[in-house]
Amino acid sequence: MYVKHLMATMLFPVALCAQSMSGLSDAKPISLDEAVRLAQINQPQTVIARNALRTGESTIRSTLLGYLPQPSLGMSASQRGGTQIVQGVPLPLTGNPWSYSRSLSFGSVTLFDGLQRWNNYRSAQANLNVSEASLVTSNYSVALNVKTSYYAVLTAREQQAAAERQLEQAQQLLRVSTAKMQAGSATRTDSLSGAIAVGNAKQAILNAQNQLLNANAQLTRYVATPFTVTAMPADTSDVAAIGVDDAALLTMALAGPSVRQGTASLSAAQATQRASKAPYLPTVTMNGSYGQTPLGSKSFDWGNGTASTSTSLGFNINYPLFDGYRREQTLVAARVGLENAEANLRDARFLAQQNLTTQLNTYRTALLSIELNKLQIQAAEENLRVVQQQYNLGTKQLLDLLTAQSSLDNARLTLIAARQNARLSKANIESIIGRDLK
Repeated sequence: MYVKHLMATMLFPVALCAQSMSGLSDAKPISLDEAVRLAQINQPQTVIARNALRTGESTIRSTLLGYLPQPSLGMSASQRGGTQIVQGVPLPLTGNPWSYSRSLSFGSVTLFDGLQRWNNYRSAQANLNVSEASLVTSNYSVALNVKTSYYAVLTAREQQAAAERQLEQAQQLLRVSTAKMQAGSATRTDSLSGAIAVGNAKQAILNAQNQLLNANAQLTRYVATPFTVTAMPADTSDVAAIGVDDAALLTMALAGPSVRQGTASLSAAQATQRASKAPYLPTVTMNGSYGQTPLGSKSFDWGNGTASTSTSLGFNINYPLFDGYRREQTLVAARVGLENAEANLRDARFLAQQNLTTQLNTYRTALLSIELNKLQIQAAEENLRVVQQQYNLGTKQLLDLLTAQSSLDNARLTLIAARQNARLSKANIESIIGRDLK
């Protein structure tokens, strides 16, 4: 009866593990580069950034076409009828009932506006550069999210592998403790502790599988595929080295997406300030038209022949003496925007430098931790082997064996966390500098 109870304790998590594995087997492996590419296409953040770029391009075309006159053609035909009163006597209207007119005109053409249109164009061009930098920033922000989810999949797999090793050791412990109990050289507590160790290991496997399912779901959301995706099985836990020195990385960071976006915003603010000074100068405009009055007709005939023509050409100079403080308000707003853009750019540079320093330190600390934990795992494995033999011989207690096994499990988990920290810090560095470090 006692042995059956132990078997039930060991087999209880198996059904839950089988349910988790059924969801994992349906996921389609995808490479990291492909996942990033799909996410940059489908994520709303990058879609909005691309549409902002399209809008900026359209604004520039509209600004350039504003330099051209806007001609218009006109044609009219009208018919009159009825009677007219002549000296109190109603008489029918005389003359042809149909009359016509044709015209070609162009509206007010601005000859000089204090360079406002030119500065508006410069501002639109600068805003387009802002949109381009924003698209790059969005792409790398999405790439960072995808890499975080992708690495979470790798971490969950490593945790599952570590838990499976833990289960193997716990099962071995249970077999030894059960055999010793049956031989009378160990207490029932030893076998119960072994069963608990097996259950904890299976619980750790289940937790790792749940984390893997969640990571797969998050990765699928980012790539926006109709099927569940997961990381490639060929991807290893190795952390790639950064083959660029600190000075080069700092130069890249100071020219990264966030700094480029701040620089473009500053250029746009400068152009806006220049455009805000235009209302202080006079505006010179021109307009003209050409018209024809065709001969009238008794029936509609589109107006054959020309009875008279007319032309006009006019120039206008306008300078508002007072516009209710609107010019001053616009200029103040432009100057405030310029000062804000300068402050934002300055802070973007310092922030890029700060984030790069933080991530580099995290990366290097994680690499050192990886090497240290590899040694700790080797030492913990050797210690567990020795304690296992001593427990088999009866010179060590079960508590000593459980402690040694726990130390090995903790060393494995610490190594997994260090690898994850190194991966994420490298991904953050790539997002800061705006390029991949292969």
